[in-house]
Amino acid sequence: MSRYLSFRDIDWWLLLIALVICVVGVAQIYSATLDTSSRSDWWMQAFYVATGLVLMWVALSIDYHTLLHFVPMLYLGSVGVLLVTYVLGEAAFGSTRWIAFGRFHLQVSEFVKLVIILLVARFLTDLHKDDLDIWDTLKLAGLVLVPVGLVLLQPDLGTALTYVAILLVGVFLAGLHWKYIAVLIVLGALAVSAGSVFLKDYQRQRLVSFMNPDADPQGKGYQRIQSKIAIGSGGMTGKGWTKGTQTRLRFLPVPYKDFIFSAFAEEQGFVGVVIVLSLYFVLLMRIVQNAQMASDRSGMYICMGIAALLLCHILVNVGMVAGLMPVTGIPLLFMSFGGSSIWSSFLALGLVNNVRLRRFVN
Repeated sequence: MSRYLSFRDIDWWLLLIALVICVVGVAQIYSATLDTSSRSDWWMQAFYVATGLVLMWVALSIDYHTLLHFVPMLYLGSVGVLLVTYVLGEAAFGSTRWIAFGRFHLQVSEFVKLVIILLVARFLTDLHKDDLDIWDTLKLAGLVLVPVGLVLLQPDLGTALTYVAILLVGVFLAGLHWKYIAVLIVLGALAVSAGSVFLKDYQRQRLVSFMNPDADPQGKGYQRIQSKIAIGSGGMTGKGWTKGTQTRLRFLPVPYKDFIFSAFAEEQGFVGVVIVLSLYFVLLMRIVQNAQMASDRSGMYICMGIAALLLCHILVNVGMVAGLMPVTGIPLLFMSFGGSSIWSSFLALGLVNNVRLRRFVN
């Protein structure tokens, strides 16, 4: 690290809050996998968190201006790896999202999120404009929609939504006029309508089950129904750690991955949910604060892109398990089991601290 940067200038509160959420996640994974074949996964999650801290240190050590310089190479590399994943990736649960390395499966699309953030930051900074016009917006949208399309082919709608969220926050901060935003919303609605033709059968069934889960309570509506039962049965203070009946009796599917929030709500109740969501809120506010303190626009765009990413994950995942949104298969960052998700999340924290550490460096 440069001699101009001080170790004490790292946002320790940001890191502490993220680690507290990770500890909650590890404890919930232990509870959800108790007496199952996955009972050792909480050890793996702890390992992912520990190695994530190393990756965070690497991310904050390299000047983000240097990273922005290599955005074209990172972008082309990301597109190439997404193509390789689509062609040679390992299929599971109806999707081809992972590249296998022995027993470990790497989800490349998780790391492409960070490249999208850097891409948006560099593109908007290089414009040197106070207001964004529609043509520049369409150029940037075209660049982002390439990986979006490749991720949709896997198919992985949840991750694709996070790419779009990063783009929308970026163009909003860049000063896109409201009338252009209205046009983009209309075009987006038309694209979604047209894109419904290309939806996989299981994706259409998820939308149908979202509208009427009771139509197939033992099939496509099962996850949503059981998730709502688990959350509701938690009451005010929950049933207690390792005592969630929906989780322990295996009514709730994969309660340590995408539906970990349902399992947590059952065991810790409304009080626990409020505490965890408050931690996420403070984490978001710390990232926004670092964006305000950034020394330049590119640093601000990076931090706000990461804030958009985290907010999208929280809203979609919590909305999904609460039955307010269709099931899309998106993890709850820092809590859900998965090495790719944890590592990309800590790399994102490293970028936030990267911007913070260089706020006084010319």
